Amino acid sequence: MHDFLFALSLPPVARGLFAMAIAGLCFPASGVMVLRLNLVPMRYMLMHGVILGGAISLAFTLPVLPTSILLNVLLVLFMLLLKGDSSHGFGLASAAAMVFSMALASLVMHLWDVPAKDTLQLLWGSPFALSAIDIATLIAIAVVLLLYLVLNFRTISAMFFDQEIAQSLGMAVKLHHTLMALIIALVIAFAMKLLGALLIDALLILPVMVGSKRATSLKQLLWYSCLTGLFISTFGYLLAVATDLPPSAAIALLSALLYLIPTSRKKGKTV
Repeated sequence: MHDFLFALSLPPVARGLFAMAIAGLCFPASGVMVLRLNLVPMRYMLMHGVILGGAISLAFTLPVLPTSILLNVLLVLFMLLLKGDSSHGFGLASAAAMVFSMALASLVMHLWDVPAKDTLQLLWGSPFALSAIDIATLIAIAVVLLLYLVLNFRTISAMFFDQEIAQSLGMAVKLHHTLMALIIALVIAFAMKLLGALLIDALLILPVMVGSKRATSLKQLLWYSCLTGLFISTFGYLLAVATDLPPSAAIALLSALLYLIPTSRKKGKTV
């Protein structure tokens, strides 16, 4: 017990716990956007975009997180140019952007002699490696996400119900679809730094899937998803510290086990 408390008092561990709590509480809200807008293919593309950002940052000795965030934003804008109208999903445009990003990453690694193993380390994140700037970036992303949800909840709810009806009511469906895609890009870039590409769904998707078992409205889905994410991220992180396990693996395993627990859904339809 003394060793556990001592470990929590170490600055990298304490920063990691704070970051996991913030990410677990806020990031599942973007997972709701991913599932409701059918942006799962775009999620894979953004994960490849972070790998491209890692290759570029290593080649030119740039900070990884800002570079990855910038690359993801540019990839979303690139998809918008390919697709033209984002209100019905990105479809094949995300596949094209994914192939483009991986091809570019391969060229960067070859031309600038970037070791592939260094770039692929991004597949395994670590909350212990966060700096004060990373924490500030996380807080900024969380604030942007929450403010967007609060200020535009009516429009978001209408879009999740039926985008054509929302557009007929005069709502800026294309604009909000693009804004949500950009927010998801920010979240995925940071979530990969926390958990890595392979286990990113432990923060984004699985809490939403757990919350959807009980939710009967969009508000309930957001609340249940975010509270589930908070529990998974903090408890999983503490479990990892106590047992000397990788935090990403402990959090992903906990979220998967929680999803397997049978839960009776309340009567009603999730809006």
